[in-house]
Amino acid sequence: MADALKIGVAGLGTVGASLVRIISERHDNLAVSCGRAITVTAVSARDRTKDRGVDVSTATWYDDPVAMAREADIDVLVELIGGARGAAKDAVNAALARGIHVVTANKALLAADGVELAAKAEEQGVLLNFEAAVAGGIPVIKAIRESLTGNAMTRVYGIMNGTCNYILTRMEKEGLSFEDCLKEAQRLGYAEADPSFDINGNDTAHKLAILTSLAFGCRISSDDIYLEGISNITQDDIRAAAELGYRIKLLGVAQRTGSGIEQRVHPTMVPHDTVIAQVDGVTNAVAIESDILGDLLMVGPGAGGDATASAVLGDIADIAKSRPGAQTVPALGRPAKSLEPYKRARMRSHEGGYFIRMRVADRIGVIAAIARRMADNQISLESIVQHSTNGESDDAPTKTIIMVTHATTELSVRNAVTAMESDGYIVGKPQVIRIEKP
Repeated sequence: MADALKIGVAGLGTVGASLVRIISERHDNLAVSCGRAITVTAVSARDRTKDRGVDVSTATWYDDPVAMAREADIDVLVELIGGARGAAKDAVNAALARGIHVVTANKALLAADGVELAAKAEEQGVLLNFEAAVAGGIPVIKAIRESLTGNAMTRVYGIMNGTCNYILTRMEKEGLSFEDCLKEAQRLGYAEADPSFDINGNDTAHKLAILTSLAFGCRISSDDIYLEGISNITQDDIRAAAELGYRIKLLGVAQRTGSGIEQRVHPTMVPHDTVIAQVDGVTNAVAIESDILGDLLMVGPGAGGDATASAVLGDIADIAKSRPGAQTVPALGRPAKSLEPYKRARMRSHEGGYFIRMRVADRIGVIAAIARRMADNQISLESIVQHSTNGESDDAPTKTIIMVTHATTELSVRNAVTAMESDGYIVGKPQVIRIEKP
């Protein structure tokens, strides 16, 4: 049997502690399946005295993860610190410069510097593995990078943030407001004290940017993603979606179009009878559309200590099974220098169905005016529903208009809505939600 693979773990939070425990508990089985033992020989965290429920007494402790990456007797650096800058980036760069394999769960770092890090790993002939960076325990990175080699992918989309999916699920099933669901998510530890990174769509955007690069062979471009969060979703939207046969999910969507690659993160209505519509709570789901295999949907836990540690351990096992001198798999599916420049599609040319909800003055001619603005922009309606509502402080009668369009462009929808707002009969801000039909 080959010599043990020596691991240095930077970050002993929930995931890091789970990883150390699993490696200890499964030591013998891992040695058999990988052909060599896997041993944690170095660790780094901020507090040496904290009880993490795992024994790290046999590992060399480093207060500075960068020093561990530079000096420790390790074959693999496992970076679980997080963040696009600071110690996480410095430790990864130090390990790669030294010719040490890197395993990371750091989506923010990869979204910012993934191409540069991939190139450094290739120069050194080492592996940069990051399965846990996207969709937790779901093995979507390996599926795209290795299992689907030879397929031409046309669309990748999915539910990639458990916090948002939990909130939307609770809103639908229990009739709670967004604010109440968010507070509950924070109490249960699903949402941070500052939840903006999740609920504004940034977390999903980082994950989507990584998948886009793998699926379409382009450079990572997390700054070219259209973003909408879920904070403006109300019970009116949830109920209207249900009446029309839809559920609302926060989706990240990347697809190849005639004008380039489209990346977008936004609340989306999906048909109630589709599989992805049934994915509830903190669970994640990623769908891949390709020419040879067809449609693939992967569902599983998107976060949590054990689920994420499982993905990290899978990456470590791949390194343990590799042999010196063997050609490494490029981190982003193809050599970094051969990645194509990212060409952003014209977002306003996105074509599909749209849900439009607006409160309007209840007076003669409003419906005709709405129909005229839709016709002016070549928008065909699949359905239109009217509901009476109570007036505001002036007690003026109003009604809610809910429309579902046939396939049209976002530019047409936005132009129509802007024109209706200028007509003066809309009360408040209209709600526009895209419809995605898998």
